[in-house]
Amino acid sequence: MEKIINFFKKIYTFVFFDIWRLTENELTRAQKFIFKLIKTVFIAIRGYIDDKLSVKASALTYSILFAAVPLIALVISISKGFGVEQKIQNMLSETFLGKYNLVPEVMGFVEKYLQTMGGGLFVGIGIVILFWSVLSFFMQVEAAFNEIWQVKKSRSIFRQFTVYFSAIIVIPVLIAFSSGLSVFIKTQLANSFLYNVFSPLLSFGVKLIPYVVNWIVFTLLYMMMPNTKVKFVNALIAGFFTGTIFLIFQNLYISGQINLTRYNAVYGSFAAIPLLLFFIYISCLIILLGAEISYALQNIHFFDFETDTKNISIRYKNFITVFITYLIVKRFENEEPPLSNDDIAQNYVLPIRLVNAVLTQLTDSDILVEVNDEKRRINSYQPAFDINLLTISKLFDKLNTTGSEMFLNSKHKLITPFWDRYLKISNLQNENVGNILIKDIMDEDFDLITED
Repeated sequence: MEKIINFFKKIYTFVFFDIWRLTENELTRAQKFIFKLIKTVFIAIRGYIDDKLSVKASALTYSILFAAVPLIALVISISKGFGVEQKIQNMLSETFLGKYNLVPEVMGFVEKYLQTMGGGLFVGIGIVILFWSVLSFFMQVEAAFNEIWQVKKSRSIFRQFTVYFSAIIVIPVLIAFSSGLSVFIKTQLANSFLYNVFSPLLSFGVKLIPYVVNWIVFTLLYMMMPNTKVKFVNALIAGFFTGTIFLIFQNLYISGQINLTRYNAVYGSFAAIPLLLFFIYISCLIILLGAEISYALQNIHFFDFETDTKNISIRYKNFITVFITYLIVKRFENEEPPLSNDDIAQNYVLPIRLVNAVLTQLTDSDILVEVNDEKRRINSYQPAFDINLLTISKLFDKLNTTGSEMFLNSKHKLITPFWDRYLKISNLQNENVGNILIKDIMDEDFDLITED
């Protein structure tokens, strides 16, 4: 029993501590892949908990119910231009809506919505309402993605409009492409010699088309939705995972309706509503989890030495602060190109989160200044003033005095005199400072002690 406990303790220590202390230079290719997979899963699961994805999925489920009709109406309107309106209806029939014969009702709502939007006195107002309904929904989706990616600022309204509706136009194009490809394989190649030879492969290809479409859609979603640059590879991996899981869940959900006859017998046609909410909620969870995976893949190096960084001692952080300042000052003195945060982290094998925290503190204290490197399209760092005036004493004086001080509204009578004594101790340079007892700071003979 003790061996089993020790075994799980080792696993816990490895997953939570040791694996984050290993750099890529210490690992083989196989180890890099395995450890990166473990780290990605760990970060995604932790993101699921910390970012409260279940709450976000609930909020998006609520938003989707309101935006569903306007969104489908817009897609149908665009689809008419590509001649795939019927294809979209067929796709809806293959979902849970088809199981409850809700497609005619949904399409009826869509037709009435479009007639209402185009039949008023001011047609333009109806179009504006349609576009705004869809735009506000995507704005909520972007806000959820931005929180996962820790992006504080959203796109401008103009950029949101162009990005979102460009994505909507892509959907009918993909549907037209996938349906056209399926028809081509089934009709044009059906009687050919190649079809007989590659029949199993072509049949597999036809079944694979929905997955490919899903992979493309979700890859584009993870690239375009967050207001930050997402690398294609990371979005593709997340899109592959999400697209596959989403389609498997949809198929399982539809096939599982057979086992819900008792549930249907109790609620009748009303059963479609709670089941619809359940389907949308789980779908949102899957999509948001994919966003966590894309974030984890792209920012996995930010979590190296994370536990150690959180528990870093003041002395060691001061050492890193002086070291980074030294690197930047020497580059400036030698007239070399300035360093970025990635340059410092990679060249000197330092945790990127710690580097970012130190650089932020140094720039906030006006010790360093952030400059734009137009050639590499990144931000780098240079000294903010004459390096011949930047001493260690001045460095820590600026760091220690940046921010609010003595801001308490209701001050105790002991605070002000204690603050004065503390400042006096901070300014002392003699060896006796280190021998002052905390209990003696406010004693009357304090001045005698400090003057010796």
